[in-house]
Amino acid sequence: MASKSPIFRPAAVAAALLALASCGSPSSTRDDYYFTEVVFPNGAKIKAEVIRDPLIMQRGMMFRDSLAADRGMLFTHGQPGNFPYWMHNVKVPLDIIWLDSNRNVVEIVHSAAPCPKRPCPDLGGTKPALFVLEVNAGVAKKNNLQAGESLRFIGY
Repeated sequence: MASKSPIFRPAAVAAALLALASCGSPSSTRDDYYFTEVVFPNGAKIKAEVIRDPLIMQRGMMFRDSLAADRGMLFTHGQPGNFPYWMHNVKVPLDIIWLDSNRNVVEIVHSAAPCPKRPCPDLGGTKPALFVLEVNAGVAKKNNLQAGESLRFIGY
């Protein structure tokens, strides 16, 4: 019996490629694209992308060209601990804010500078925290945020 070579139809190939492109990595979940509103003590609000997956946490703000003024990234660690961060391959300066399980600020690093190549210094993480919030550099000072103050998460 002679073997038949497959017939390639451009529309079928395009549909298959589109279906494959829309597939996420096995660790991707709906939580990867979940946002919550973070409210500062003075009432200022930002919309923060909530990150829970450890692999996505490692990427964080890397390779992003910008961060909108009213946006941030909220990392939710599984349990409290000391979590130093770094700015390797991060392109925009950030304020990094560590919060305990009660959402009280325990540490702030102001205006962390991008670090395009290694070695990059570890930043913060000297006090136990459950959450880490990254916002544009200057947001913490603009909102007069201090250690000991509480942030609220709406919709979290």
